[in-house]
Amino acid sequence: MIQKYQMYISGEWTDSVSGETFESIDPYTGEAWAEFPSANAQDVDKAVGAARNAFDGPWGKTLPTERSRIMRQIADAIGRNVDHLAQIETRDNGKLIREMSGQVKSLVNYYHYFAGAADKIQGEVIPVDKPTMLNYTLREPVGVVGAIVPWNSPLLLMSWKLAPALAAGCTMVVKPAEQTPASALEFARLVIEQSDLPKGVINIVTGLGERAGAALARHPGLDKLAFTGSSETGKLVAKSAAGNHTRVTLELGGKSPNIVFEDAQIENAVSGIIRGIFSATGQSCIAGSRLLVQQTILEPLLEKLAERTRKIKLGDPQSPDTEMGPIAFKEQLDKVKYYCQKGLEEGGKLLVGGRQPAGEGLAHGYFFEPTIFRDVTNTMTIAREEIFGPVLCVIPFQKEEDAIAIANDTAYGLGAGIWTQNIQRAHRMARAIRAGTVWINNYRTLSFASPFGGFKASGYGREGGLEALREYTQVKSVWVELSDDIGDPFVLK
Repeated sequence: MIQKYQMYISGEWTDSVSGETFESIDPYTGEAWAEFPSANAQDVDKAVGAARNAFDGPWGKTLPTERSRIMRQIADAIGRNVDHLAQIETRDNGKLIREMSGQVKSLVNYYHYFAGAADKIQGEVIPVDKPTMLNYTLREPVGVVGAIVPWNSPLLLMSWKLAPALAAGCTMVVKPAEQTPASALEFARLVIEQSDLPKGVINIVTGLGERAGAALARHPGLDKLAFTGSSETGKLVAKSAAGNHTRVTLELGGKSPNIVFEDAQIENAVSGIIRGIFSATGQSCIAGSRLLVQQTILEPLLEKLAERTRKIKLGDPQSPDTEMGPIAFKEQLDKVKYYCQKGLEEGGKLLVGGRQPAGEGLAHGYFFEPTIFRDVTNTMTIAREEIFGPVLCVIPFQKEEDAIAIANDTAYGLGAGIWTQNIQRAHRMARAIRAGTVWINNYRTLSFASPFGGFKASGYGREGGLEALREYTQVKSVWVELSDDIGDPFVLK
């Protein structure tokens, strides 16, 4: 049976104004499993209005300690419902149940972390060079926030925005991706039933990006917009928001280098390479999709990597034994197939994979084999453009300076991995590479306490850690005259 959902606006469950709906497809079966309202500009306007009323009303008057208490209620509600939320995400996007369970569990700590920060947002007294003046700053919530969330890790990436926004005292309108809207609505249900969050603080509208997402991006009632998605869509979002002088943070795509030197621990490096590109079926902005290998160890490393890759078990993402699930939806599968064909046409050679598997239980889903291209140059399309699938490009290099040049020769700058036992080289590389996150002898490790974001076409602004709180607050400077005589009115004091 098709499960029917409604949107969540101003504390109420509601259909779209138009009555139109759309379906979500289970990528494992290729069949529709849920139906959602298809929002338009009117629905978005209602949601933004509800968020504004909550910000100007009860939530805006809530003391930081009370915000903290409510956020802890939300954290605990997530903790009690990890299995349910993880199963919904896996049904919607095809990621492994063990990965989704881990992500949902991590959100408990995420909300507790920002709950602890809610009553520690403070200004400063500034020692200005004017003896009769007192100057201090107030750090205040930015206001109503719009959040546009992608399909690959919906709850995690929504929470990266929502938790610091709530801690800061903001209200929010969330537009989840049309491919994976279910978990955001299930989250809202928990918030209603198990917390004291006032109506209108969180609003969730479901719909197509070109209609609901575009309406939210250009809405004049937003004070800030937080977007995670592709770099091309990020340009459109930023352009729409600029028309209203809306503040924007963008967490965009990547073409991250994973760099292995000849002195690396090879077994660990191979594990890190697989984690970097084949976890989440390669559908991750931080995927280590460019493997840079020092020429002296190229062949032995590729031999071990190919052997491990061929053993990756594809199958039902709800099964704990599965190591790689399907791609999230058909259009993305078609995109991966296109890039693989492009790679062959431009001279890349397949080492592993490159096809849709035909094994038992795989025929009806959106599966694609874990794929490795060797003999790739950094000028090839598959090395330049984000594929967002389980496709690895192997590029050899000779010297450290060559690795730096290749790593930085990209439009992106989200992440990078460095594998070496030379501590001086590791730190040199970390400084030289233009990326927001650098892992040394590891890959794809994140924490709620650490800032995350990109350079160049990978976006701007940070999510995670105390840096994220700054993205949802704004600073006010206050001047107090301490003397009885302000002096000459025509002279700037």
